[in-house]
Amino acid sequence: MANEEHLNDQMVVRREKMQALKEQGVAPFGHRFDPDHDLSTDIRKKYGNDSGELLLAQHNVVTIAGRMIGKRGSGKASFADLLDRGGKIQFYVRQDRVGEEAYKLFKESDLGDFWGITGDVIKTRMGELTVRAEKITFLSKALRPLPDKYHGLQDPELVYRQRYLDLITNRESFERFQIRTKIIKAVRRYMDDNGFLEVETPILESVASGAEARPFMTHHNALNIDMYMRIATELRLKRLIVGGMERVYELGRIFRNEGMDPYHNPEFDTMETYAAYFDFNDVMKETEGIFKAAAGVVSDDLKITYQGTELDFSSSFKRMHMVDAIKEVTGIDFWKEMSIEEARKLADDNGVKYEDWWKVGHIINAFFEEKVQGSLVQPIFIYGHPVEVSPLAKINEEDARFTDRFELYILGKEYANAFSELNDPLDQRKRFEAQAQENAEGNDEAQPIDEDFVEALEYGMPPTGGLGVGIDRMVMLMTDAKSIRDVLLFPTMRPKK
Repeated sequence: MANEEHLNDQMVVRREKMQALKEQGVAPFGHRFDPDHDLSTDIRKKYGNDSGELLLAQHNVVTIAGRMIGKRGSGKASFADLLDRGGKIQFYVRQDRVGEEAYKLFKESDLGDFWGITGDVIKTRMGELTVRAEKITFLSKALRPLPDKYHGLQDPELVYRQRYLDLITNRESFERFQIRTKIIKAVRRYMDDNGFLEVETPILESVASGAEARPFMTHHNALNIDMYMRIATELRLKRLIVGGMERVYELGRIFRNEGMDPYHNPEFDTMETYAAYFDFNDVMKETEGIFKAAAGVVSDDLKITYQGTELDFSSSFKRMHMVDAIKEVTGIDFWKEMSIEEARKLADDNGVKYEDWWKVGHIINAFFEEKVQGSLVQPIFIYGHPVEVSPLAKINEEDARFTDRFELYILGKEYANAFSELNDPLDQRKRFEAQAQENAEGNDEAQPIDEDFVEALEYGMPPTGGLGVGIDRMVMLMTDAKSIRDVLLFPTMRPKK
């Protein structure tokens, strides 16, 4: 309660200062200002290596603007710290340079207030780059005090609920979001350079399809129909391949009505890509290029460290069939033909749980997820997923139990999912029907039949390789973030009680 009363006292004082500004004819929430430098990319790069003597001789005048986050000094001279998107810099204010009235205004201002500063760039005796103010302009009043700079946000929930405070007080977080944007730009550049066309497809769908996931549902009043937030962009993008676009990708938001944990948020970013005449081997090369492009943003040698483990993206990624990976870890050979009863016995003997409606392929996939996945550290492509868990992938020509599908695993987590796309409309209908049957038997994540997509396939789709990449997980990996919340500016949160 004491802290709350103290906070309220500060807020009262700040409002009184706001009123005093109005009475002095100073707009407390300011007007347009035109800085010509930012604090890091401009000033530090241009002047950081110059000596103090050289800077004094050059008299480089700059105009900067930002939030005041530190203030010290007494009498008629003070130092303060200004923060903008480029970082932090010190500025120096003397009454005899800026005038008595402006200096008094500065002395009475609070941390969190915004200032515009015009002055020359110097270095102090301690060698710190500083802007020596010749003119100061009050820009905006902060009516709440900032969190203590030495302790930051103590409540972890506030980091996500009040991201703006996290960005002000935690430079590492601020820079992580800047890196996120650079990674996305690098990925887009890689796709564009390889002949892919970026497109946009609807977020609202009449049928939720393209993945096994529970959708969010809404209602369109004018049409009086239920609609769904998209759970994937896959089937729309494939329609474009049918239409002759040949190489397309979409990087955007997906919505799935699921729980939240360090790797899941109900809305998240993915990139899906489709290339005519590719198979899943071509897509492996594409995927490797995407991840190398992302790693290149944060590391010149393509080696990064995630939570203490060094990962090497400079070498070619390893490739292994799912059945071989299971055999290598457990000794169990799923290459052998077996009945569902035999597969269930293997699952029972090895503590692998299964559902009543599962087939052999489901159990193989469960063995991989429970016994193998967690041991995969360096980037590796696991391919050959069972047909039962791959309703949109092309069947392997040599073994019809498996598909030409792969997933990229790093540190035991899936980072990409891809396959040689199923382009046989008759086979596609059968698989949709099997999914619908699974839904009837209790799998509420199974897809319904998308009649329009089947019709599109009937017009003919060339052999195609498709890929889905979780952008948020990729950014987590590249920025050493523990939780998906750390790479989403505004993650989904439980309502406050």
